[in-house]
Amino acid sequence: MSESIKQAVRAKYGAVAVSGLSSRDAGVKGVAEAFGYSPEELAVIPAEANMGLSCGNPTAFASLRPGEVVVDLGSGGGLDVFLAAAKVGPRGKAIGIDMTPAMIELARRNAASSAGRPFTNVEFHLGAIDRLPLPDASVDCVISNCVINLATDKPAVFLEIARVLKPGGRLAVSDIALKQPLPDILANDLMAYIGCIAGAILISDYERGLMEAGFAHVQIVDSGADLNAYAQVENQAGCCSPAMSDGPPSETICCAPPKETTTEATLHARLTDLLRQYEVNDYAASVHVYAVKPG
Repeated sequence: MSESIKQAVRAKYGAVAVSGLSSRDAGVKGVAEAFGYSPEELAVIPAEANMGLSCGNPTAFASLRPGEVVVDLGSGGGLDVFLAAAKVGPRGKAIGIDMTPAMIELARRNAASSAGRPFTNVEFHLGAIDRLPLPDASVDCVISNCVINLATDKPAVFLEIARVLKPGGRLAVSDIALKQPLPDILANDLMAYIGCIAGAILISDYERGLMEAGFAHVQIVDSGADLNAYAQVENQAGCCSPAMSDGPPSETICCAPPKETTTEATLHARLTDLLRQYEVNDYAASVHVYAVKPG
């Protein structure tokens, strides 16, 4: 089951990478601002780096310093990598890891064509966040944005983060976590998983998992952001969020109203019905996660 989930997640996010969503779409920009990005931050990165997939802004509380090496797990189009790169400066490095080839291609293209000023202190690597292609103790800070909830083996992810961090290194993650268990109809729905809800774990389990991986000073704080902000993307001409389409990228219908007879429309309607039936904020929260690897 976990492998089928991984394949579904990869297909959905691959479709988003080629969908054309960007900060030029008012709804996409609105989602980013609702989860903590300032208009100024969005103005200095490639518009295509933001596709309305965030649930927070980890660079805002990661306390990044010049010269540091920072890694973004599930880096997508490069949004947080580019913001981190500006904070760590030319002596530092910002590295993005993503399991979706189309996202890696998009991020590298964004890095090379950023308003005539290509980013020179960034790297993007294809890889899974539970098997990071990085050496032991090589990273000062690990960030991530609404991605760990998608991992089918979260303890492995936490152990990998601990492995690549230097002693005294830290993680600063924006994620979705549960305030209470989900109803079975949501917990067992694949589209709810891909939409970052059904794969989320309880806040208490998140904290326990990090501590069992060896982290200290674990803090998980509800940001108070409204998860319904994602609905702003629904009617964008660019297409849809990962929870709004089905099938591989070649089957994704963008820039046109979905046909009700397609599998895409059926699954889109299914997830929309679920989110309308349940007030998602009662069950889940956008959280800021912070922890330190003991020195």
